[in-house]
Amino acid sequence: MAMFSDQRRQARKLRQARVRKRLRGTASRPRLSVFRSEKHMYAQVISDETGETLLTTSTLAPEVRSRIQKSTDVAAAKIVGEVIGKSCIDKGITAAVFDRNGFLYHGRVRAVAEGAREAGLKI
Repeated sequence: MAMFSDQRRQARKLRQARVRKRLRGTASRPRLSVFRSEKHMYAQVISDETGETLLTTSTLAPEVRSRIQKSTDVAAAKIVGEVIGKSCIDKGITAAVFDRNGFLYHGRVRAVAEGAREAGLKI
């Protein structure tokens, strides 16, 4: 287990709250939330009106796992974005609000957004 200081966790929580103040996922334009752990990438589409998760995928999902060699690289994150974007389009969701979840819009987080855009999702 990585030993992160409580200060780092609190700083991320503050960034998360700052981003969430402005973002609201609706039924027509839900929130695409991304979580980045050391080993995996997770993405979920959330409607804040009903408070339910509409879709979810990660580097642990079978359809993603079969296409990647390594779960920690930018290429794997882009595939997660493509899969979640394609799932949204299949479900009739054409646009979403991107929630970076307190992470910097850089590297793997950015790759998820780009992958979703390439799949046809408007972010």
